[in-house]
Amino acid sequence: MTDPLPRLVEGKAHLAEAWGGCQCGAVRFRVRLADGLRTARRCTCRYCRMKGTVAVTVAEGGFDLLQGANALSEYRFNTGVAAHHFCRVCGVNTHPARRSTPGQLAVSVACLDGCSPFDFAELPVMDGENHPSDSGRSRRRGVLRYSPE
Repeated sequence: MTDPLPRLVEGKAHLAEAWGGCQCGAVRFRVRLADGLRTARRCTCRYCRMKGTVAVTVAEGGFDLLQGANALSEYRFNTGVAAHHFCRVCGVNTHPARRSTPGQLAVSVACLDGCSPFDFAELPVMDGENHPSDSGRSRRRGVLRYSPE
């Protein structure tokens, strides 16, 4: 397969720190990203398919909740390891705690100020139906492409 993000919008790949939040503004945070937007991915597990999130990896200790702790709720399913955090006011999924790497957070690109899932011409799609924690290996299922008109 080709480079996972060969055509990311110019100037954003090296984003090291970002601010973001939910749609209504109740939740605000600052993140340090593990490798800029180069870790962006989609997942094929049922939950990720339904919410359509493009996630990027947060550096260890790199998530600072600035406001809205009382507005956050979480959803867990299946093994209960991954905690999907969302705003109880507007319902936007802001950041999951990953099952594949317990203790590691990701953040939704759509929640980062100045970023959008449509900033990516191509995204790797990871095999969440055959989760690496179950199968022992991480696999790409394909590439999702976006082509603006």
